[in-house]
Amino acid sequence: MRLSKEEVKHIALLSRLSLTEEEVEMFQEQLSDILTFVEKLNELDTEGIDPKFQIIPAENVLREDIPGISFSYEKTFMNAPETDGKHFIVPKVVKK
Repeated sequence: MRLSKEEVKHIALLSRLSLTEEEVEMFQEQLSDILTFVEKLNELDTEGIDPKFQIIPAENVLREDIPGISFSYEKTFMNAPETDGKHFIVPKVVKK
């Protein structure tokens, strides 16, 4: 699928992008190549393939959540402007 310069300018307008004439030509070529590739992908027969199929199995990459103290209170509050030793003290921002 080949895009016209007017279509690229319309897309740029919708995207609130200001393009030079050279950029319009460059994006006309690039967007046309992308659409051609998508058309090629649409030719693939995907009948019977689970839409959630993954080649690489999904696995949880997060570590186990183990409660505990990561830093000592002294290390945690060493740069805090004001503390009571266990909490940060911040100025009140909500008025009654």
